[in-house]
Amino acid sequence: MSDGRILQVKRLTSPAALADRLSALGCALPVDATVDPAGPLAEPWTLRLPGGRRRLTNRFAVLPMEGWDGSDDGRPTELVRRRWRRFGASGSALVWGGEAVAVTPEGRANPHQLWCGPQAIGDLASLREEVLAGRRATVGAAGDDEPPVLGLQLTHSGRWARPEGRPAPRVAYRHPVLDERVGVTDDDVLTDLELDGLVEAFVAAAVVAAEAGFDFVDVKLCHGYLGHELLSAVDRPGPYGGDLAGRTRFVRRVLDGIRSAAPGVGLGVRLSLFDVAPHVPGPDGTGVPAVGAGAGYRYAFGGDGTGVGIDLAEVHELVDALVAHGVTLLCATASSPYYAPHVQRPAFFPPSDGYLPPRDPLVDVARLQTVTAEVTRAHPELTVVGSGLTYLQDWLPHVAQALVRSGWFHIAGIGRMVLSYPTLPTDVLAGRAIDRRSVCRTFSDCTTAPRHGLVSGCYPLDPFYRERPERVQVAAAKRRAEAGRGGRRR
Repeated sequence: MSDGRILQVKRLTSPAALADRLSALGCALPVDATVDPAGPLAEPWTLRLPGGRRRLTNRFAVLPMEGWDGSDDGRPTELVRRRWRRFGASGSALVWGGEAVAVTPEGRANPHQLWCGPQAIGDLASLREEVLAGRRATVGAAGDDEPPVLGLQLTHSGRWARPEGRPAPRVAYRHPVLDERVGVTDDDVLTDLELDGLVEAFVAAAVVAAEAGFDFVDVKLCHGYLGHELLSAVDRPGPYGGDLAGRTRFVRRVLDGIRSAAPGVGLGVRLSLFDVAPHVPGPDGTGVPAVGAGAGYRYAFGGDGTGVGIDLAEVHELVDALVAHGVTLLCATASSPYYAPHVQRPAFFPPSDGYLPPRDPLVDVARLQTVTAEVTRAHPELTVVGSGLTYLQDWLPHVAQALVRSGWFHIAGIGRMVLSYPTLPTDVLAGRAIDRRSVCRTFSDCTTAPRHGLVSGCYPLDPFYRERPERVQVAAAKRRAEAGRGGRRR
């Protein structure tokens, strides 16, 4: 058994050492000893979309990675375009969402988030072309010029909306712990009529995405944003709360509206499969459940009521409903980076507004994969994309290959890793050794930066961002945060 200490993954010198560490932690996560460039990660996969079946040439996907770097009016800048070109350069056969795009200006999580109004068709089409150009430049030269399948993630930030840079929350219900963080009042609770209007906004945005050439849209149900929060609106009266039928009414109406207004676009959902109580730094800087969020916690969709455990009964019901309403792609994640980042973004180094990991991050990597496997096996109609793999670092390909081979999910999604090392999939599929200098070490700068209003990127490892002036501000924010934790870093 583990002695409770956290051992950084970068200290593990082989796949066997990782397997031994997982065993010591009691985690049943498969690890392949070698990676076969012609093996499971290189096998094609067929997606079901309204226009017919689409063939993926490999089992890698790029997950949505925002940069907080659009223009003031929600349009892409050169920083956005660079990131999307790098998504294409990854060689991944699936690009899930690119980044979260708000369906209304008021629903943006920051003043520089893209938004998907009628004016955005040309901009979004140009971003799609950036992905294709990036792929042609790095993968097409090798003879593989089959285009990736592209989706666009649609969102409303809800509780976490900051369209002008300060909190402007619009919530599904009053929350006993989270309201204080962003100053929620009764006036911030969305009315049924306002939610009706947001259904129409999601549908209109999907029409824009279809006209811009995207293959599918992702109706975002994760990370504490509005779609996800509605799933836990057990105390909300009226048609959008209460029982599961009420709490899922919003997403069902959105999906039906998209199928009617844009029948040619596919439907995906990125879903937080389970949630936990909000966590805060404890006396020693380690994450603990916030006061008032312990036993009897009612607001964790996919939780068991304890604030830390899991119960997937309602999740399976929701996924069945999603399939019935036309969803064919599901991207698995969990909880929210705003109040429980250790759950879906396991890291040794916390972001500046975070806390030290409450246990070895490998435990949370394994937990998310185990839950994803259960959902994958229970819903064979879906193509399931996994996530939460970046903390595996050098050994990400060894575990991703094992998980695909074992049927835990169909497609390996990479998130933070793509910011520091976008060509990881290309290198793996070509049989090249990975570039250890580019492997994400979960320093969390890509989260710390936007928490302080700065553009997001990999400041430690990407030379482009390392030369930007924001690097000094990010470093200062990290020093202040560490000092606030008493200099404890484990």
